[in-house]
Amino acid sequence: MRLAFMGTPPFAAQALEALIAAGHEIAGVYSQPPRPAGRGHKLVPSAVQKLAEAHGSPVRTPVKLRTAEEHEAFAALKLDLAVVAAYGLILPQPILDAPRLGCLNIHASLLPRWRGAAPIQRAILAGDRETGVTIMRMDAGLDTGPMLLKRAVPIGRWTTATALTAKLADVGAELIVDAIARLEAGDLPDIVQPQEGVTYAAKLDRSEGTIDWNLPATELDRRVRALNPWPGTIFNLRNERIKLLEASVTGGEGPAGTVLDPAEDGSPIVACAAGALKLVTLQRPSRSAQDGASFLRGFALPPGIQLSDVRSSV
Repeated sequence: MRLAFMGTPPFAAQALEALIAAGHEIAGVYSQPPRPAGRGHKLVPSAVQKLAEAHGSPVRTPVKLRTAEEHEAFAALKLDLAVVAAYGLILPQPILDAPRLGCLNIHASLLPRWRGAAPIQRAILAGDRETGVTIMRMDAGLDTGPMLLKRAVPIGRWTTATALTAKLADVGAELIVDAIARLEAGDLPDIVQPQEGVTYAAKLDRSEGTIDWNLPATELDRRVRALNPWPGTIFNLRNERIKLLEASVTGGEGPAGTVLDPAEDGSPIVACAAGALKLVTLQRPSRSAQDGASFLRGFALPPGIQLSDVRSSV
């Protein structure tokens, strides 16, 4: 088929790679504009833009899609289909209507659960035991269109957002190739989303990474797994903002925020509202990440010390 692809992060780039490998004609690729990064704030193109340019595909990076100029440019591609994956811009109706067979979205949840911007992180934060990928036909609503294909993926006890994103990227790439093949064969009926079970995955906010020891250890563990690398999970310690990169629920009890006796491997343990949290990997400002035992060797935390009760924005 003659396709346009619209996406930005590595999650989307994997699907684009699969579509190219499957032999589809990529008439145009749309991605978010390059963003400043690093100390020099040099403009860096997205993963999708880099891949598209490496394959010689034409790339557009508009700031918005609501202008008549963008509508005309998109219609001029004379597409069979558009594929969208974590693009970051809302598609106006003229864009949705332009391809002969419409627009398909690779959405990283089992719709109708977790419609919206951050479905992977929200699934972990909620303690869901599974999530997945849904290929859906796009309409004007927020992830409300009919579903074409689904595949579930388990969320394990140690699953992080990074690992889950990588797994869902694999699944999404496989499913979109399958969906297009079946669409060409006329073997892919639309399934209307049920109204029961709808939830919304709100965009992540920096304040959600603030560690409040007055929460249960199980909830803080989910936050650490869901919110790294962004916005990260942080607590205050002696006027420093310490990043907690990896943690695990462990035994122990005491007033919330109290440092307990260290674990057998030397990692610090902190009491929470219910249970305790082992601090496995930490990072001080402008320093490399350290395992818990190494952190304690350079930053003593005697048992009984009360950590700051952090509630301010990170």
